[in-house]
Amino acid sequence: MAGYILQKLGYALLTLFGVVTVIFFLFTILPGDPARMMLGQNESAEQIAVVKKKYGFDKPVGLQYVYYLNDLSPVSFHSTKDDDYTFLSEGKYNAASLFTIGNTTVVLKTPYLRESFQKNGKKVSKVIAETLPNTVVLAVSAIIIAMVLGVLLGIVSVLFKDRWVDKLIQLVSTLGMSVPSFFSAILFAWLFGFVLHEYTNLNMTGSLYYVDDFGEGTHIQWKNLILPALVLGIRPLAVVSQLMRNSLLEVLNQDYIRTAKAKGLSFATIIRKHALKNSLNPVVTAISGWFASMLAGAVFVEYIFGWNGLGKEIVDALNTLDLPIIMGAVLIIAIVFIVINILVDIIYGWLDPKIST
Repeated sequence: MAGYILQKLGYALLTLFGVVTVIFFLFTILPGDPARMMLGQNESAEQIAVVKKKYGFDKPVGLQYVYYLNDLSPVSFHSTKDDDYTFLSEGKYNAASLFTIGNTTVVLKTPYLRESFQKNGKKVSKVIAETLPNTVVLAVSAIIIAMVLGVLLGIVSVLFKDRWVDKLIQLVSTLGMSVPSFFSAILFAWLFGFVLHEYTNLNMTGSLYYVDDFGEGTHIQWKNLILPALVLGIRPLAVVSQLMRNSLLEVLNQDYIRTAKAKGLSFATIIRKHALKNSLNPVVTAISGWFASMLAGAVFVEYIFGWNGLGKEIVDALNTLDLPIIMGAVLIIAIVFIVINILVDIIYGWLDPKIST
């Protein structure tokens, strides 16, 4: 098992290295001068030269790539010369020195995702730390909604198999999987936040926190979570309901279920005590994959509902070509994908030893 885990970790590191490489070169070859993006309309030749030197933009692409890897690595190498890009500045890096060899210091640090072009030099890590929790809350809420409602709808479909209720649930599930999230978001915001606002008391837009009009601080507004969580949970809900229906029908045809029926147990008891648990395996598998994709799928949903999460931050950064935020956000989403896939693989290997051999 230990060898299996190490193998998965090795694959994960190679995948992460590939992701970092693609992210860097993809955004490096984009047209435009990063120094001009940072300075806006007030640039001069001298200011552009200073910014390029400070951020390493005056170096060849290959050397910039090495700098990027060095910034992301928890163990990195830094120059003792204060005019070098890799100079160990306290305001730039959060690091602890390990040892020094000549003009190079080896340090242990938190990954440095660089600074925003448009937010007055604000660190990308701080921007992500402020927005990622909101996206996680939204994604977890959507998964819970999808899991609970999907399982219930799947059970109802089995109870009314081949009747109009079952066919209606399948139709709605098919629509849920087919309709794009951005269209669902616009429809839900308009219908429940505008047309039916008098009855739902829900807003078309709004984030988890809002600033008090009287300047008394920020407050949590849980009702703003309802619509984006429902929209984000529609597609996994449709998948879960179909998986639950098919899995439960398959389990109900097993021999031990026939034995339970022969003992005189009620249908509800058979489902609750015997069939339901064994039917959840494919559902759990689907949910583990959907949770990671929620972070990427939340981009349009957050933007339409004005939810101040990582997805909305990515859209704003794309509009202003704030490349460090885009690169940092994409990297964080990729890491979440990789970590979740590793955990799922390890759990599978623990449950089924044949997989890890």
